[in-house]
Amino acid sequence: MADHKTYKLVEIVGTSGESFSDAVSSGVARASKTLRNIDWFEVAEMRGRVEKGKVAEYQVKLKVGFRLE
Repeated sequence: MADHKTYKLVEIVGTSGESFSDAVSSGVARASKTLRNIDWFEVAEMRGRVEKGKVAEYQVKLKVGFRLE
C-alpha cells in the first residue's frame, strides 16, 4: 500500500523587527514548539507596522502544514 500522508493546516503570524525573513523564521520556530511534524509553510501575506515614519515591525501571515500522526 502506498505511503499516504494527511496534513492539518493552521495560520499563524510571525513578527520581527529586522526583516520578513526573520519574521518567517520566528513564526516557524515558535510553531514548532507546540506542533509536531511541521513539513512546510507558505507565506500568505506580508505586511508591517510603521512608527514615526519608519518600519517598526515586519509581519508575515503563514500557512503551516504538519503531518497528522
